[in-house]
Amino acid sequence: MANIKLGLKENWQQFTMLVIVNAFVGGMVGMERTIFPQYAELEFGVASKTAILSFITAFGLTKALANYYTGRLANQFGRRNLLIFGWVLALPIPFILMHAPSWNWVIFANILLGLSQGLTWSSTVVMKIDLVGEKNRGLAMGLNEFAGYFAVGLVAFLTGYIANRYGISPYPFYLGIFISVIGLIISVIWIRDTRAFVHKESATDDKAKLKNVFAETTFKNKTLSSVTQAGLVNNLNDGMIWGLLPMVLLSLNYNQENIGIITAIYPTVWGIGQLFTGKMADHYSKKGMLFWGMLLQGLAILLLPFSKDFFLLAGLSAVLGLGTALVYPTFLTTIAAATSPGQRAESIGTFRLWRDLGYAFGAVISGITADLFGIEYAILLIAVLTIISALIIKFRMPESV
Repeated sequence: MANIKLGLKENWQQFTMLVIVNAFVGGMVGMERTIFPQYAELEFGVASKTAILSFITAFGLTKALANYYTGRLANQFGRRNLLIFGWVLALPIPFILMHAPSWNWVIFANILLGLSQGLTWSSTVVMKIDLVGEKNRGLAMGLNEFAGYFAVGLVAFLTGYIANRYGISPYPFYLGIFISVIGLIISVIWIRDTRAFVHKESATDDKAKLKNVFAETTFKNKTLSSVTQAGLVNNLNDGMIWGLLPMVLLSLNYNQENIGIITAIYPTVWGIGQLFTGKMADHYSKKGMLFWGMLLQGLAILLLPFSKDFFLLAGLSAVLGLGTALVYPTFLTTIAAATSPGQRAESIGTFRLWRDLGYAFGAVISGITADLFGIEYAILLIAVLTIISALIIKFRMPESV
């Protein structure tokens, strides 16, 4: 215990390896980001918006549950062991997508992807928070989420480019084979568990423990529950963008390469922006960053149905990415600041449970609305919900954490 020191500088080597691992984690999601709606229609003849978005529903539900249990089990089984298990689950996914005989196999692949993402991403988040201590949590989360979402954007662009040149399947999924194998190798060889750092921090921490972590994080504690609802709505609109934005662009006769560019700008700005917004969360009002981030998202989504020009759509994608960059690392730093070290993993797991259920809710709500009333109404509905979430932050969340 005496040799263990908290801090980003003191643990930069292990921290850097975790950043690299999370880039590979994000790449697995990016593999599906651009091409999936067209993949569903061309390979399986799935035309219903609700049916197409069922893969996001499966992903969101299983990732949410995996997030929660990763938080619950992190102290018991170790962060590193859960990370490695998550990578093992990822290995068969690209092979299933390349050779799926029916759409049900694609759903199964996304169940595996959700479980894998919950285990791997949650583990890297908790491990980085363990390593750095209180001083640089925002910067740590900014670097973590930058790596993950920059990789989402990069791989989204690459799969769109490959699909446009060589077809929708199997070539784009070869990236997934490379990503999952290398991610597993790095995790096994170079990552070390961080539970000892939690014990070190707990020895000097004086935060009051929550009586019921799940209930406090979900609805009782004004700070934690405000963050949780915003996280849910953030991923609700992200699930809608993931599924419906490529459809909108296809209806405007954009090719896969241009669709790849527009859809990649959003997570790329989201990722790069967090290099700056993460550090900002260490110094500026977390409540202010959350409010303005959710409001920017809502306004950008509100304008999407009225936009057809390539550069305007690219600009809205960038604004949406900026809004998301403002909130994403701030969510996690706020949770970490409001909970004791021993309960942090479970509280973050609870938050990430609800946040990633937003994928499922977003896919179901936007899919059903799009089928009944049209894609434009689905997008407008999600925009209004996002603006309401910003107002909840404004009027319910206390100013200080």
